[in-house]
Amino acid sequence: MKTSIEVPGALKKLSLIALAAALAGCSLSPRYERPQAPIAVSYPTGSAYEQATPADADQVLTADIGWRDFFRDPLLQQLIELSLESNRDLQMAALNVEAARAMYRIQRADLLPSLDVAGGSVAERLPADISPTEATQINRRYDVAGVATAWELDLWGRIRNLSDRALASYLALDETRVAAQMSLVSEVAIAYLTLRADQALLSLTSDTLATQKRSYELTAQLVEAGSATQLDLRLAEISLRTAEANHAVYTRQAASDRNALVLLLGQPLTTELSQQLDAATTLPDGIVPTSLPSGLPSELLVRRPDIRAAEQMLLGANANIGAARAAFFPTISLTGSAGTASASLDGLFYSGSRAWSFLPQITLPIFRGGALQANLDMAQVQKRIDITNYEKAIQVAFSEVADGLAGQRTLDDQIRSEQLLVAASQSAYELAEQRFKEGMDDNLTLLDAQRTLYGTQQTLVRTRLARLNNLINLYKALGGGWIEHTMQSGSSVQQPTQSPG
Repeated sequence: MKTSIEVPGALKKLSLIALAAALAGCSLSPRYERPQAPIAVSYPTGSAYEQATPADADQVLTADIGWRDFFRDPLLQQLIELSLESNRDLQMAALNVEAARAMYRIQRADLLPSLDVAGGSVAERLPADISPTEATQINRRYDVAGVATAWELDLWGRIRNLSDRALASYLALDETRVAAQMSLVSEVAIAYLTLRADQALLSLTSDTLATQKRSYELTAQLVEAGSATQLDLRLAEISLRTAEANHAVYTRQAASDRNALVLLLGQPLTTELSQQLDAATTLPDGIVPTSLPSGLPSELLVRRPDIRAAEQMLLGANANIGAARAAFFPTISLTGSAGTASASLDGLFYSGSRAWSFLPQITLPIFRGGALQANLDMAQVQKRIDITNYEKAIQVAFSEVADGLAGQRTLDDQIRSEQLLVAASQSAYELAEQRFKEGMDDNLTLLDAQRTLYGTQQTLVRTRLARLNNLINLYKALGGGWIEHTMQSGSSVQQPTQSPG
């Protein structure tokens, strides 16, 4: 036998009224206004910076340059790809986003009534002294009903504001995930270049060590021949032992650099990758572009995921104020059920067994010991905290870009001077070596020329590494590293956020 369950007309009307009231509910959250950026309208100028030029309309902004196009080294591209697949920190950031997405969906579900189907039976025995018939009774009841449990009418927007706060938290974590990816890309590149720089220094030290050994052996021969003193021999030995100590230092440092790179990758190096890294004993300048378009400071607001994350937290704090304000107003909740009930199990399906209940409830806060006002005060203070964090994120971004722009020019000038210094030191060493062999100068002059050449060569390698690292950090500071391939100029900015579904 097929039985339909009818909802009473009064319950239908009340449901429609409640739904209309919920949809027309107001929100008590403050009107959001983005705080003014506490930075200058343009980047610093002066002797440390290149002369600013008007931006080309067809020029691709740095944030839209894909990391595959920015990092031109095939081995580095492969390492970055592996890190994006296996790095544990990035995986944790992605899992945090998924958790926040689930929390948002849970919070959003409170906007709708929960409907369940419940069935049950009750059996009770009444003693004769309390039975209406003054005889012992055994009562049984069976019922099946659709139940709507404690649906709160969101007249003041409390639930919607809580849902908005959960959404903002989700979006903030998604932006944080993007920032973590950008940081990972730059960290892998810096770790790779640091390894190459230390291996270049190790190769340079090996060559210097070989030269110092030859110089020591030659000095020892001259001492035996009476053409040099024991002081000359000791000075030659000092240079030799110094080179040996440096060789051990750079050998250890290269091993440490490789371990750091493996940690960022999140997986062991393959034999092929290990062999390619072993062969990377130079530090080429063409791994990254030599200059980057900086754009305007205002573009950082939409290009930097850490700034967008800070603004999402501010939006969530704004919504939380609305929820705290709504707590001062009455709460109306509806609980109801409709189904069938009978004293016998088979009677559930007979006509006339319909049963329903409707239990509206209104709660008006009277006294909470100041908890509601304290909760509102806390929400307002938290918003001021988030405003401060948002402004600080903008200032940090501006400072990072300004530092990168200063380094972009000054490091180029420094490298040009150091390259000339290395060339001059190389020429001085060759002349000192020739004059020593001809007996025109003593060994002290030659050793001093060797130390000067070795020191300038080391300094040049470190400065070239600093220049490459500065370009990588500037690339990240301008919002680069969140996409793989370069976006075409004129295309819309793709926000690296996803719908929570």
